[in-house]
Amino acid sequence: MESYFERLSSMAKKKVSRSKAPGPEVSRRPDRDRRVRQSERMARVLSVLNLIQSRGRYNAKAIAEELEISERTVFRDLEVLEFSGVPWIFDIRDQCYRVRPDFRFPTLTLTEEEALGQALATTLSKAPGLNVGSGAAPTTRKLAATSPEEIKEILADAAGIMQVFDLKLVDHSRADSTIKTVQSALLEGKQLTGVYESPYEEAPVKLVIHPYRLCLIKRAWYVIGRLEGDTEAKTLRVARFKTLRMLDQPAQVPENFDLRQYFGNAWAVYRGETSYGIELRFSAEAAPIVTETEWHDTQQVKKHRDGSLTMTFTVDGLEEILRWILTWTGQVKIVQPDELKERFVKTLQAGISLNQ
Repeated sequence: MESYFERLSSMAKKKVSRSKAPGPEVSRRPDRDRRVRQSERMARVLSVLNLIQSRGRYNAKAIAEELEISERTVFRDLEVLEFSGVPWIFDIRDQCYRVRPDFRFPTLTLTEEEALGQALATTLSKAPGLNVGSGAAPTTRKLAATSPEEIKEILADAAGIMQVFDLKLVDHSRADSTIKTVQSALLEGKQLTGVYESPYEEAPVKLVIHPYRLCLIKRAWYVIGRLEGDTEAKTLRVARFKTLRMLDQPAQVPENFDLRQYFGNAWAVYRGETSYGIELRFSAEAAPIVTETEWHDTQQVKKHRDGSLTMTFTVDGLEEILRWILTWTGQVKIVQPDELKERFVKTLQAGISLNQ
């Protein structure tokens, strides 16, 4: 039997086939809008299911009032549940809808490795800086409630033996609503506007943004997007927004935007205009420690007989890698380029002068 969603999809395809083929930007936006509408419809259908599975007495009128929808919509959602295999009935005595008491949705069968992965995701999403939204904890609780005993034990035990500590991420405790606003704008394909306070500007500025991506880079969350009036995308730190809200205007997002290509060979967040070949010689004492981490995609390591090693990188811009090299002062020698060596020496001299 063809489901309600399948019939809607079939009708939509017929309608599109009869219309003129839209351009790339036009066709992509309705597709995104369609996904948003489907998500909202599915959330509403699940809300109906939640009501008729509860201990309350919900008929069509009561459901419509609770969810602020029409009774006609309620009947359509009940039809979706029926086509999906949910055995609901109308209880004549109580004059309300009920789901057969022994009915359970088919549950996911997790392997032990998958359960550990879910527990790790829950632990990570609790860490300061990563604790945006409700995290993975609600999903873990739902999985535990419907899983076999051995999986329940793994989920419970893993939560006690794994912990994320002292990541030193930027404080996003006051930016939770900002991150959610960005997420909503990205999902709905809408523009953002807000006041942005940068340490590199004399005063806060009001921006209108066409958001492309939300991403965690190094120690902070960033919005990648194009400012209204500009031609190139920019990187904006979420915690620096004083205010931010979504506009009811469609965002213009390039279909071929690639985050890796955008950042190029930037050492961290901000990509410089000039590309440099970096060669560093680390002492034997520092060698085992510095090689524990993959610092950059272009990283190459050559070990020497005396225990020291040479690391090479290709980096766009010198400011960010300079700050990193300074943390290894006394254990690293800059072989090339000379410009980086000169900046390194000047920074050390300024530090000595400031602290004498």
